[in-house]
Amino acid sequence: MEFLGTTQTASYCGPKKCSGLTSLPAVQAPVIQECYQPYYLPGYRYLNSWRPSLFYRISNVQTCPDESPSTLRPPTTLPALRSALFSRYSPHDWDQSNQLQMRGAEASRLWASRLTDDSVRLLQDKDQLTHQMQQGTTRNLGQRLSDIGFWKSELSYELDRLLTENQNLETVKRRLECAANEVNCPLQVALECLYHREKRIGIDLVHDNVEKNLIREVDLLKCCQQQMRKLAERIDLQMRDNRDAQHALERDLEDKSSAQCIDERCFNLRNTSDCISFFHGMEKIDGTISVPETWAKFSNDNIRHSQNMRADSIRLREEAEHLFETLSDQMWRQFTDTNLAFNARISEVTDVKNKLQTQLAKTLQEIFQAENTIMLLERSIMAKEGPLKVAQTRLQCRTWRPNVELCRDIPQFKLVNEVFTIDDTLQTLKLRLRETQNMLQLLVMTKCRLEHELAIKANTLCIDKEKCMGMRKTFPCTPRLVGHT
Repeated sequence: MEFLGTTQTASYCGPKKCSGLTSLPAVQAPVIQECYQPYYLPGYRYLNSWRPSLFYRISNVQTCPDESPSTLRPPTTLPALRSALFSRYSPHDWDQSNQLQMRGAEASRLWASRLTDDSVRLLQDKDQLTHQMQQGTTRNLGQRLSDIGFWKSELSYELDRLLTENQNLETVKRRLECAANEVNCPLQVALECLYHREKRIGIDLVHDNVEKNLIREVDLLKCCQQQMRKLAERIDLQMRDNRDAQHALERDLEDKSSAQCIDERCFNLRNTSDCISFFHGMEKIDGTISVPETWAKFSNDNIRHSQNMRADSIRLREEAEHLFETLSDQMWRQFTDTNLAFNARISEVTDVKNKLQTQLAKTLQEIFQAENTIMLLERSIMAKEGPLKVAQTRLQCRTWRPNVELCRDIPQFKLVNEVFTIDDTLQTLKLRLRETQNMLQLLVMTKCRLEHELAIKANTLCIDKEKCMGMRKTFPCTPRLVGHT
């Protein structure tokens, strides 16, 4: 029989040699060191009460200090003796070893049991925690969807109101433009009246109330037109601001819709969904640019801005309505005042024309009478020439009387007196004739002046009554003046 780990040619199998040793060296008790390092699970580092106590023994044998250096090898002994000395343990060691194995097995089993229970409990806790966290995340996503739905409804409501306000503002702008264009017609009429009245002649080219009212009407119409166009420009600028607010609302609403679709998709994801996958490292990426407070404030600011724009638009529309009412009333009042001034002026001119016609008729009557008087005076003068010739002939014949017959008798005296009387009569008649002729010329000149004045008045009446009032028979109605077509 061969010992394990030895050969037949081993030194202890040969003949025994003297080694000079009288006794075996003293064997020291082995030093036992704890070299077991326990394994701790996360969260169970301080559970040392059930930690298994596994140790292994390390024997440190001190060599004999007084061993002779001349000894070449240990003494050769019999195999049985060497095995008894070095390869056998005591019963006590055997019992301790068995007890140690049983205690180690018991500790291992206890540790394993506790680890299993803790693992089951850990699994349950982690499963419950995971389920609760998933439910909480799902609930948070639902709340987020509710918040997005709320802000979407607010944005949609505000966007609808802003779009309605934009349409109303666009309608008011068109009304202002139409009203401004509608003013062109009465403005052109007023200017045409001024141009026509510049064709008046002579003294009728007067700066009367009609001209003053026409100038006032032109200025008022131009001012109204300018105010309407300025307000239309302001409304156009306000509509640009409204479109900016509308674009902000639409962009925010579009972003909310996209976020709602994404969150709805995330909300509907389950553990059994087909579209789920691992995306490692996504929890470390923070691509957010807002927090719930700033997120809500952004939409709230957009809504506030839109509300401010709507308030400005409403003020502009109210201002436009007030402007329509005020300007239409002013234009109608000025149009009426101008027409009344025209009618008053036409009445005055007509009255003066009638008076001039009366004076002309009387002047013509006087001219006729003056002509008759001149004719009678001429006939009377011609009739006085015969008696004058007779009296002068008689005097001339009586001068041929001889000598003492040239007596200054009564006939002579009467003839002389007759000649002087007839001559004085002729001079008086001729003077009266010249006066009557002068008067006739004055009457003719008066007639010409009256006819000229009548022509001027007729021209003025033609301008004011036929041309101007003919154009001013109609005026844009109030709905057209306020932009309704």
